[in-house]
Amino acid sequence: MGLVEITARLRAAERAAGRAEGAVTLIAVSKIQPAERVLAVLDQGQRVFGENYVQEAAGKWPAWRQAYPGVDLHMIGPLQTNKAKVAVELFDAIHTVDRPSLAEKLARLAQGRGTSPQLFVQVNTGAEPQKAGVLPEQLDDFVAACRMMDLPVAGLMCIPPEAEAPGPHFALLRDMAGRNGLAGLSMGMSADFEAAVAAGATHIRVGSAIFGDRVKPPAAG
Repeated sequence: MGLVEITARLRAAERAAGRAEGAVTLIAVSKIQPAERVLAVLDQGQRVFGENYVQEAAGKWPAWRQAYPGVDLHMIGPLQTNKAKVAVELFDAIHTVDRPSLAEKLARLAQGRGTSPQLFVQVNTGAEPQKAGVLPEQLDDFVAACRMMDLPVAGLMCIPPEAEAPGPHFALLRDMAGRNGLAGLSMGMSADFEAAVAAGATHIRVGSAIFGDRVKPPAAG
């Protein structure tokens, strides 16, 4: 498929939903992709990328950012609290704030640095026991607690259960964001991003449809 086709599909989805062109940010998920594929997408002009592993991102993006100014880097995988310091220095946005201990760590780092990445709270909309994220019934209190710590919560993120239609999960996330006064909606991936755009997504996360299938297992970290 590739970046050109995915971008065309995104623009068509925006039009179909009555949304302005460019209303939705395409995050190209570059985790575990060979360098030549990522560099090819950078050469095509893409500047917003998503990574799942702090260690992997730290090993490649500082150099690539020197060569390609203007890159916006998003953390979209689970974040271990002991890697939060590196993460806040490396990423422009973190989409996986999912527990009080991580929020408290990010708040301490933000106070010490005087700045913070943009933050999204991950919501486990399907209440799946194996999946990270704040449960829907706990979301309002968690957002309030983050705000009490002066964390810049920009929006919510979800990954719907694989076996379920994504639409109701996208609608649930949109409704939770609305009642909490949050504009950001990080939802939708390669297989379902058009539905996410129709439901109000502000960020979609697309990997294999842009880069092709991953060719090696995840690295630690």
